[in-house]
Amino acid sequence: MKFSTGERLFGCMVLPGFVLLLMPLVLFDMYWGHELWGDVAPAWPGGAYAFAGTVGFLVPLVFFAWVAPLTKMNWKKSRARSLAWAAASLPGLAAVYLTVGVIETTVRPKRRRNWDGDCFGEGGPCWVHVHYPWLWVVGLVATLASAALLITLLVKLSRRAAPPTSPSTSEPAAVPTPRSPTGIAGRRPPA
Repeated sequence: MKFSTGERLFGCMVLPGFVLLLMPLVLFDMYWGHELWGDVAPAWPGGAYAFAGTVGFLVPLVFFAWVAPLTKMNWKKSRARSLAWAAASLPGLAAVYLTVGVIETTVRPKRRRNWDGDCFGEGGPCWVHVHYPWLWVVGLVATLASAALLITLLVKLSRRAAPPTSPSTSEPAAVPTPRSPTGIAGRRPPA
């Protein structure tokens, strides 16, 4: 089986591309996770639960900010315009990474043997779950409320933008004829 140069290049770029996509999340967790949940979240107006609600509310919004420009792309029509729309989606992608990074810093290791002192350190994932046990519920409810609000807004905007339907110019449907006393209504009986 022969592979073209483009296929080989794509095959070689899959793993580095995957690492490049995951690296910001790892760095976010390493350098800012503990400070975020140990310092910023408790000092947020309303405390850590309000911070989790704010982050949860932002999840659908940043996802929409990333995806909405991508829906405008049409490579067959104009490559330059499609590249411009792809570039316009990059701030939304950065916001998605930031939001996912904030959420990811609260994930505890799967196995208890990996719950080291860093996990229970102030702002660590285990510390967050001990001090704010219902954090995930607040974030989930805020995400669902934000998604419902965004969907409602998009439906209303799409109805407003839809062109009005014009009245039909075709003839009205023919009025059915009453049945004849024989029950065949003008049809000939079978021979």
